[in-house]
Formats: sequence, C-alpha cells, structure tokens
Amino acid sequence: MQITASTASLTVDDVTASQRFFTAHLGYREQAAAEGFASLTRDDAALDIVLLARGTGILPADQRDQRASGLILAFTTTGLEAEEKRLRSEGVEITMPLREEPWGERLFQVTDPNGVIVQFVEWVTPPAAAETA
Repeated sequence: MQITASTASLTVDDVTASQRFFTAHLGYREQAAAEGFASLTRDDAALDIVLLARGTGILPADQRDQRASGLILAFTTTGLEAEEKRLRSEGVEITMPLREEPWGERLFQVTDPNGVIVQFVEWVTPPAAAETA
C-alpha cells in the first residue's frame, strides 16, 4: 500500500462556519463544496480536511449524528510565536496559550466555531537533552 494523501473528515453542525475559519485563518482553500459538504486543502504538507454536516444522509446511519469531538488536529510548524500573534491579531481566540513542555514540544491551541481543536506544535531541544549534548 502507498498512501498518497491524508484527509480528516469532520462531522460538524455548521459546515460554513468551519469552512470560513479554516480558509480565513489557517490558509486552507476550498477544493469542492456542496450543501452540507466542503473539501479543503493547502499547498503544503498539511492534512486535507472534509467537513460534513451532522445528520447528512451520505454517512452510515450510526455516524450521522456524531460530532467531531475528542479530536485534536495537530500541525507541526515553524515560527510558532509569529503564528500565535497573527491569529490573535485576526481575532482568533487562543484557547490554550503558548507553552513549552519538558520534552521539547512548544504548542498552543485554537478552537473553530464548531469546537474543532487545532493545535500548533514546534519542536525544540528539551533542556535536559541540551545539557547532556
């Protein structure tokens, strides 16, 4: 098997609200759209995103009323502080402030209008590893 692309399909209450959030603030563009559906992509290595309206008949019956929850879309990036400042300046609420974990992960989170959590990560050398190098 060879995987040629990766896509997260998220079931949300308001497709248009999430679509606007991802295109206005996170650099996605619409690839295709119809009533209750939007396919979003970027020109870099980011995961493609499909947004489906909750209750849509194209999903199996046991999945139709589920919402995207308990899921974090995590994007590894560079220039983490600049991205956090840019998003703040655009009025995006930072739902988890920028922090650094002891294992070398720097991160912050935002949440889209449907509750989809988006985490931005930048890896740095943890202090313990730098001392032993």
